Amino acid sequence: MTKIISIANQKGGVGKTTTTINLATSLSAINKKVLLVDADPQGNASTGIGIAYKDRLPSLYDLIVKRELDTNSIKKTIVPNLSIISANTNLAAAEVELANYEKREFVLEDILLNTKAYDFILIDCPPALGLLTINSLVASNSVIVPLQSEFFALEGMSSLVNTIQLIKENFNPKLNVEGILLTMVDKRNTLSSLVEKDVREHFGEIVYKTTIPRNVKISEAPSHGKPAIIYDVNCSGSMAYIGLAREILNKQD
Repeated sequence: MTKIISIANQKGGVGKTTTTINLATSLSAINKKVLLVDADPQGNASTGIGIAYKDRLPSLYDLIVKRELDTNSIKKTIVPNLSIISANTNLAAAEVELANYEKREFVLEDILLNTKAYDFILIDCPPALGLLTINSLVASNSVIVPLQSEFFALEGMSSLVNTIQLIKENFNPKLNVEGILLTMVDKRNTLSSLVEKDVREHFGEIVYKTTIPRNVKISEAPSHGKPAIIYDVNCSGSMAYIGLAREILNKQD
């Protein structure tokens, strides 16, 4: 059974794309077959995994327009076992296209039904609760919410939780929160520790034990078109994402 996980938070800059790329790479490294779906018009996941802009056709936008999978859209990456459906700036128009469709919430689900057997499909959602994110959540079994370890961390979480609940009630009863992931954690910073304590008290067991530290190598890796785990496997950020993959797999057992 393929497990489809959306990585979503309508707040930008919380580490969604970084988490998608490095979690996908970590799972691939332990022989899981993974498909990454770049559902963000900025296309940062495609860039961060080394897919040149000219090589992104057919993109996710083309699949949405045709409402069907074109296997040529699935590209191999530099990571063994990891493939990607890329995004380019055309995807920004998908919100308008989708608005006119019948059963518009199910377009991505219908496309992914035709993908060949993967262990995991990870969807990098845009930083908004629009139709692309809704399509991603309807297609998914679960959602991982990256949460930046900062003062405004919990602001906006209620909107996302409400959206997940509405999708669960109306479109996708199997959807659940896979986990909340604290990102950009600085253990030297008192505020960071207070935010972590607050989030754990508020959400309990669904907060991952693994946290992602602030780390220079994680920030540098995308500019080289590589996941941090390939750029520097021994850095603290890479080790944290490997730990996250292990924690997710242990929860499946």
